[in-house]
Amino acid sequence: MDDLDRTLINLFAAEPRVGVLEASRRLGVARGTVQARLDRLVASGVVTGWGPDLSPEALGFPVTAFLTLEISQSAGHEAVARHLASIPEVLEAYTITGVGDLWCRVVSRSNSDLQRVIDRVVAVDGVQRASTVMALATQVPYRVLPLLTEA
Repeated sequence: MDDLDRTLINLFAAEPRVGVLEASRRLGVARGTVQARLDRLVASGVVTGWGPDLSPEALGFPVTAFLTLEISQSAGHEAVARHLASIPEVLEAYTITGVGDLWCRVVSRSNSDLQRVIDRVVAVDGVQRASTVMALATQVPYRVLPLLTEA
């Protein structure tokens, strides 16, 4: 990763619809260079998508909660993960260390709707217990761009 790659990523992060031709004009490099760099960044897994970032709040899901799940070790993580992936309100799930086995970030339409989401999460063989923490405010939203300077 060099300075041109970083500049290109920052440009597309700030203006995702800028286009390859306009990016080449702004950066003073050939259109083919921009396209080749973008293709390489995608192929290497640095750039993982070009889709729009969606706001759960604007879609009607203003409540965010974090669930720590304890699962039966004989059930395995994969079956529970497949179940979690089938629930639209589960935004992400991770196998974790420490207390609990899986951590999930979920959203819901309201505080009372959160119970419905939790009920769906635990409705699979293998989940023994769920502990829930509700988010009050976002202090630092999910971000990756600051890592660009460290790469």
